[in-house]
Amino acid sequence: MKIDKVEKENKYEILGFILVYIILFSNAFITHDSWIALVSAFCGISYTILAGKGFPVCYLIGVIGSIFYSYLSLKSALWGNLILYMLYYVPMQITGFFQWNKNLKDGKNEIIKTKLTNKERIIYFIASSVLSALVGCILAHFGDTKPFIDSITTVFSILGMYLTVRRAIDQWIVWMIVNGLSLIMWLSIALSGVKVYSTVIMWGVYFILAFYFYYRWKKEI
Repeated sequence: MKIDKVEKENKYEILGFILVYIILFSNAFITHDSWIALVSAFCGISYTILAGKGFPVCYLIGVIGSIFYSYLSLKSALWGNLILYMLYYVPMQITGFFQWNKNLKDGKNEIIKTKLTNKERIIYFIASSVLSALVGCILAHFGDTKPFIDSITTVFSILGMYLTVRRAIDQWIVWMIVNGLSLIMWLSIALSGVKVYSTVIMWGVYFILAFYFYYRWKKEI
């Protein structure tokens, strides 16, 4: 019965993921969206799904997605996101690929999952909140279009990626915050007339997947 339930859940997962890709490509075709935004979204969503499943190969796709997303951030004057992706995400994704491969379950190409202590959670949250405020002031000084949302998403993304490499379930809570704020940020950019609809969809999917994979990892742990 348990095996049948797992197989049923896997079928629903596959159908859900296929639906997401159909929506993504249909939107790009209908709205004549930027092909750079489409590639970024496709790689980003694929990375998140594979990371949620615990497969190290996710990082190879993540590097490609980060490069395309960096270009979008450059065009939209989101300096915090640009620096984050080029100087932190890409190196950390390469590091994550090797770290995850060192911590696989016996006989499987899937990682062993972990969690933080309560003390670690409190320290990381306070430090990230204070740093977000400081970075927001700096970004505002340099003309960032969304300084404080940009700073929060940037700083908490640094924490999220670190926790991802550590294989900690707590990463998904951080991604809930980051993805929700990033969705708001890119939606406002899209509403201003910039064709980044695929990016909006990407962050919306990220937001939903963060809740879903938190649930799946919690069940496993």
